Formats: sequence, structure tokens, C-alpha cells
Amino acid sequence: MSHRIKLLSLLLGSLSLIYACGGDGDSGNSAINEPAGKWTAGDLHVHTVQSDDSRTTQTLDFVLNKAFATYKLDWMALTNHLRSSKYDNDGTLLATPVPFAYGMASHEIPRVKALQAGGTYADKLIFSGFEWDMPTHDHLGIALFEGAPTLQASTGGAKEFQYAFTTLAESQFDPADVAVWKAKYPQRFNSTAADALQAISWLKTNYPTTSFATLNHPSRNPGKYTVSDLRQMNDLAPDIVFMIEGMVGNQMEPNRGGYTSAYVPENAPNRTYGGVDALVARLGGTWDALLGEGRRIWNIADSDSHFEIDAASNSSGYYPGEYSKNHVWVADGQAGIGGLTKSLRDGRMFGVFGDLIDALDFRIGGSTGKGFMGQEIKVPAGERVTVTIRFKSPALNNYQKPVDSGTPGNMKPVVDHVDLIVGDVTGKALPGTPAYAVATNASTQVLRRFTAADWKLEADGYFSVSLQVEAKKSQYFRLRGTNLAPDVAGLTANGEPLADPQTTGADNAARVNAINDRNYGSLWFYSNPVFVTVAP
Repeated sequence: MSHRIKLLSLLLGSLSLIYACGGDGDSGNSAINEPAGKWTAGDLHVHTVQSDDSRTTQTLDFVLNKAFATYKLDWMALTNHLRSSKYDNDGTLLATPVPFAYGMASHEIPRVKALQAGGTYADKLIFSGFEWDMPTHDHLGIALFEGAPTLQASTGGAKEFQYAFTTLAESQFDPADVAVWKAKYPQRFNSTAADALQAISWLKTNYPTTSFATLNHPSRNPGKYTVSDLRQMNDLAPDIVFMIEGMVGNQMEPNRGGYTSAYVPENAPNRTYGGVDALVARLGGTWDALLGEGRRIWNIADSDSHFEIDAASNSSGYYPGEYSKNHVWVADGQAGIGGLTKSLRDGRMFGVFGDLIDALDFRIGGSTGKGFMGQEIKVPAGERVTVTIRFKSPALNNYQKPVDSGTPGNMKPVVDHVDLIVGDVTGKALPGTPAYAVATNASTQVLRRFTAADWKLEADGYFSVSLQVEAKKSQYFRLRGTNLAPDVAGLTANGEPLADPQTTGADNAARVNAINDRNYGSLWFYSNPVFVTVAP
């Protein structure tokens, strides 16, 4: 659709477009965020050798070095599988496999503390969580903390959770622990959808403000979730289940993201689109349906790092910070795990592939103040609000040629266009009603597509554009940007990402480099929304 046609349709719709121009249209105030704080970058989904599907080369020290020394992250969650672990941090075979929660307590956490106490990574936030095989669904990344105000991972909570909510044989746990847990739990909860909800309820009861969960690669396998499942989990614990890993890891797999379902039309919901899970990538789809209820459910970007390329030329995912990043705003005075958790819960973040951008100021201002990503402003009906978009891209990203060679490919990421997406907010669907099972939001549309012809370069290095719209009803606004033109054969059509094809080949070196080129040729960023609520 041309810009003229789009503008005409908007003038007839719920929001009247008043003007668009380069620069800051928000009353001359160019402050990036309020209150004072800083952007941080991190990863919420990382594995080491203690995960049963990792590699012995993926030692804890190796992963930490990649994340912080090589790729300069500020924080990271270690999230090994909540299964049986047969190695220590260094890839040494244990005499007897142990439940991972015990390995986390005995190996992972002490090593991280020792490194930080010795000065290595002393300025980095590193914490331990785990990835749980959720009954009947897929993986849930979980972090739970104790010891306020200085929070740390709860090893006792992780052990109890693993006993209560996994299928690991009882004989692998410490008998003294089992005796205590059996008195609390007449049965284990590890097989049904109700058991999955029981686990979320357990988190809410025991760690109501000091835990969070991420829905990892939710559409990787068919039939694992319905939108009703997502609503039910969020309704049960909105302060715990509030993140969807839309920008999934495992990007180095031949099937982007590890989404290996058969390439047939009925599996279209189980594909990635520009490396992004269909729940988030498809305009007017599941994420938009949830946002259209006013739900504070956020998109995140993770590496899901297990290994990059192994000795047999299998490829899995990039290292933490190499390709996927979560950029999270943390306010001054909100340090440590508590500050990060608050910012995650508040949605003060955006996700990006390949460092397409490394800074984003997205806000909406009106007579009542400003709203940034994850926030809400309330304005009178008919008020003109100002949408401001400012972003920067680095001089070079982490593209290597050949992949994982240490040889820079000297790629400068360039944004082709940024979409301002809008959808109506109509209130929460009620359980048991037909609306509770609706996974679309028909009101969602690209309000405006900005290109280099629209934005201007400011003195601080940001590209900037703003526009005014007339708020006629409650809506949310979010951003999506890419290095791709709106119509690229096999990749985009009318600006929408297409399903990612499989990348194969018998020659190992050619295949892994083709996968890497595929990924760096299709870069995206997604912001979290700003809500504009119109007063009656």
C-alpha cells in the first residue's frame, strides 16, 4: 500500500495523522529517558556443559568469557536444563549424575561468585536460573531469588521445584531432601497441563515478587500452546509470566531457531519469520491479541546458546551477545537483580538481531506526561499526542567471515525502514467466553512506515523522526525495524516478514557460512509497546 493510500485510510480511521517530520516533536525535550538511568544489554537464555544437550567445550568459564569479554554484555542468566547433569563446570565427568539444581548449587554458583570476588566480571550481573520441561507444553525459563534486599538465586527453591515438577527419578535426589518434600507433596506434578499451572501457582505462592518465567521458543513444535493457555498463565501470575521469547535463539541451526516442523502449510504457525516466532512476528497475531487486551506481556530476544559449531560440524546457536540482545533500561538506584527484574516486569526494553540498532528512544508525549516502552499515558479524547522515535546503529556488528573464525566481516548494519504499529485496546477477554480463544487482533495495522527519507541525523548520532496523532480511543503503539526492503523475494512481502526456509548443503563449511549469511542478511528489531489510554 502506498503512503498516500495509507494516510487516507488513517484519516478515516480511529487516529488522525496530523504531521510527520524529522527531529524531536516532543516540546523540544530530547531527553532519552526519565527518570535518570542507563541502557544495559543482556541474555536471559544461556546453556553451559551442565545441560545434557550442550557440548563439553561449552564450559562455564568459556561462556562467561564470550558473553562479557568478547561481546560486552552487562548481565546474563545461566539457564541450564532442569534435568540430570553429568558434568561439572569444566566438562569433567562426575562420578554420578546429579539433578541440575544440585549442580547449580555445587558448581555453577560458587564458580561465578569466586570469579566476581576475584575481580573478574565484578561489574557484571550474573545469575542462575533454569529451563524447565513444562508438562504438555514447551520450555519455561525460570529464575527465582531470595535474600532481599540483596537477592541471589534460591538453590533450595530450585531443588524443591525440580523434585515437585519434573520426572527425574526420585532416587537421584538427596534422601534427606526427599523426606522433607514428601511430607509437603503427596504426589509430584509432572505430567498434565494442570501440573504446569500448579508450578506457576507454586512460584506465585513462594516467590511472588522475586521470580519470573519466560516462554521459550513457544511455537517451535505444533500444538504446545493455545492463546487460551497463554491467557490462563498470565491471569494466574501476571507478575511472573510476562515474557515471550519471540526473538528466539538457536539461529545457527539449518532450520532457523530450531523450528524443524515439516514445511507444510498447516505448520505456518510453527515457523520463524525473520528469525522471530510467529506469535510475535505475524502482524495482528497472538502477541497483538494479548496487547489488545491491555496485557503487559513483553517480547524478548535470547541466544539459547548451547554451542555454535561442534567438531562434527553441527551448528546450533550464537554465543551470548554475539547476535541476539535484550536492551533493558535500568533506572538509577535500581541496581542488581531487583532492578533488572523490575525493568523486565515494566517492559522497559527492546530486542534486536545482529546489532541492527544499539539504542532506541521510543516515547509518546501528551498533556499528562510521557510514556516510554512498557508504560502508559492517559489523555483526554481528541488530544494530539506526539510519537517520537530515535535510534542509533553501531559502526560495525559482530558478523564474521568465515563464521566463528574471529575474522571480522566488517558489516555495517543499516536500517531500511521502521514500522510504527498500532492496535486497539478493548479490555481483557474473560475465561469461558469465545473471546478467550481468539488469537488475532483485527485492528492491528502499520500506522506509518518510516524510511531514510523521513528521519534526520541529529548531533548526538541518533536518527530521529516524530509525528502527531489524534487519540480517539485507547490503543497501543509498538515498533518493528529491519535492514530489508519491504519486498525482497523469499524474505519480505509488503513489509511483512516471510517464513524462513531451511538452509542445507552437504559441504559443512559452505552450509554453516550460508546459515550465518542468511541470518545477517535478515536483521530485525522489535520494541515493546507504549499504551495510550483515552479518558471517557
